[in-house]
Amino acid sequence: MAKKKIPTDHGFENVENVLSKTEKYIEENQKSLTIIVLVIALITGAYLGYKKLYLAPKEQEAQSEMYVAEQYFEADSFLLALEGDGSYMGFIDIIDEYSITKCANLANYYAGICYFKLGEYEEAIRCLKNFESDDIMVATVALGAIGDAYVELGELETAVEFYMKAADRKKNDFTSALFLKKAGIVYEELGNYKKALEVYEKIEAQFPKSEESRDIEKYITRAKLMAET
Repeated sequence: MAKKKIPTDHGFENVENVLSKTEKYIEENQKSLTIIVLVIALITGAYLGYKKLYLAPKEQEAQSEMYVAEQYFEADSFLLALEGDGSYMGFIDIIDEYSITKCANLANYYAGICYFKLGEYEEAIRCLKNFESDDIMVATVALGAIGDAYVELGELETAVEFYMKAADRKKNDFTSALFLKKAGIVYEELGNYKKALEVYEKIEAQFPKSEESRDIEKYITRAKLMAET
């Protein structure tokens, strides 16, 4: 008959040893640990103070300045929206003066569109690439606008890359179909009718309720004919 194992207190002894070592470490390094805690508290306090006392007022200032620029933008006064009117800043100055704010980030988007409308396509690309957003729709439109700017510069292969990025970012009947169609047209200009056909058929299959799907059959027919020649 097997003997029963007699439980030992080794486990408890190990725990006690660990606790003793921890207590000893804290006693020996109390000064250093206190300094570390104080430094963390100071950094946290400084960050919260920075956000409340500096960043928040800057954000409010930027919003006030940008309101007028946005009004000019809505009125298609793109130069005034960009450069300001002498009394209020334009998007360019907002980007420079309030670079740390969310408003400055949004100003990059507005400035990019303004530059595009004014025919300054390289500046449009620069600003739009500096824009970042969690808003799927606005971020998608920004990518598509970069594609438009590259088309105007004659850089069609780069343009189609951005159209496809915009189409794939968040699939929906509006932006996806729109930028797929633009990509298809650019593929045709590049003589790549097979790829053009692929994106046109994708619109027909995946986005049948979109505006672009209404006449997509004629684009499909044309791309098929050209691909066969």
